[in-house]
Amino acid sequence: MLTRLLTTIVLLLPAALLADGPMDNIPTFVRRKHGTEKLEYLHPLLEPILSNTYGIMVYQEQIMECARALGGYTLGGADLLRRAMGKKKVEEMQHHRGLFAEGAAKNGISEQLANEIFDLMEKFAGYGFNKSHAAAYALLAYHTAWLKQHYTAEFFAGNMTIASDDTDKLKIFHDDATQNFGIRFTPPDVNQGQWRFIPIDDKTICYALGAVKGTGQGAIEAIVREREANGPFKSFFDFCCRVDRKLVNKRVVEALIKAGAFDTLQPRRSALLASVALAFEYADTLAANADQGGLFDFGDSHAASTNEPDLVPTEDWTTKEQLTLEKTAIGFYLTGHLFDEHEREVRRFAKRIGDLQDSREPQMVAGILSELRIINGQRGRVAIFKVDDKTDAIEAVANQDVLDAHKDLIKDDELVVIQGKVQTDRFSGGLRLNVQQVMSLAAARC
Repeated sequence: MLTRLLTTIVLLLPAALLADGPMDNIPTFVRRKHGTEKLEYLHPLLEPILSNTYGIMVYQEQIMECARALGGYTLGGADLLRRAMGKKKVEEMQHHRGLFAEGAAKNGISEQLANEIFDLMEKFAGYGFNKSHAAAYALLAYHTAWLKQHYTAEFFAGNMTIASDDTDKLKIFHDDATQNFGIRFTPPDVNQGQWRFIPIDDKTICYALGAVKGTGQGAIEAIVREREANGPFKSFFDFCCRVDRKLVNKRVVEALIKAGAFDTLQPRRSALLASVALAFEYADTLAANADQGGLFDFGDSHAASTNEPDLVPTEDWTTKEQLTLEKTAIGFYLTGHLFDEHEREVRRFAKRIGDLQDSREPQMVAGILSELRIINGQRGRVAIFKVDDKTDAIEAVANQDVLDAHKDLIKDDELVVIQGKVQTDRFSGGLRLNVQQVMSLAAARC
């Protein structure tokens, strides 16, 4: 019973501290919990109320108890005070401030100290949790953490399925899974994938066909039904012949090619994309022949035959072309990163973004530019974008002079070498790179 009680307290406190009111005191809470900061109370009557939370007001119940013990409130009156604080009604608050100071005076508390304590109560009551609310959050957080630790692949597969339409969330889950838990994602696969994300084993997840942009649930379910009814697809042409082309149209097939969903059948994505029209023509011809009970010529350039035609001859895509198209279908690079082919050279002169710290000195970084947007600021146009070198991504800001001077380089999916100052962003709390100079890799070599 004691272990359960202690566990409940350990879980409840972090959940309650994450409310907006107590959140500011998390560093103080940590220091006091570990004994590196002395516990202090504004008045001795607060000690029995706040000792379990290291002298910090965390729960709404503590606000009510403070009002009762120091201000002479009844429990019913204390609840009215709590509600008034939560709604921030000025007239009611002024009334209660007077009542609290009057009651505190009977306990030998000066008006100045009473107002100080009341201000503290007011701050936390408006945003703090009650214990039952914190308990619900804590229990959910505990269950989530347990599942994430012990059923990691299933945890990420389930959460990513829920977030299938949100590329930003998918990227966060993907990076967390791969970087912190050693999970590997296989590309979407027409012969293995489902509408949802599927854990293949403890460390592998098959990327969801339903998360490929431009497909749709009806098309994916039609693919899966055909595969389950008549076996795996043997080739790209076999796929196009067997699926319901009213649901799985050319646009869907093109999206699946860009995402790598046919890689296990034919890894040359460029040839597949160039052959979509040919494959649909071939499928239509076979269907027409089957309906009419005979074989007819397949177009102008093919003899009467049911043999699959060759893929349209085309040059293979470069790594950049393939990954850029993959990003359009999935939302981010899945099977590689544009930074990979330059990483070894860049590491010789540029800092890793993951190692950057706030500094007054200019620093040089290199990475792939993404999420570019141009806004109109007070001093002209401003470019805001992210730079990613696989260790992390940092938001960068370039003023109009820099933007105009390097407009050929400042565009999505470009490798850029940037010199600038790294500062803490007071809004996000993260780091921001104020760009001073932008270079290509070739220019940086000089």
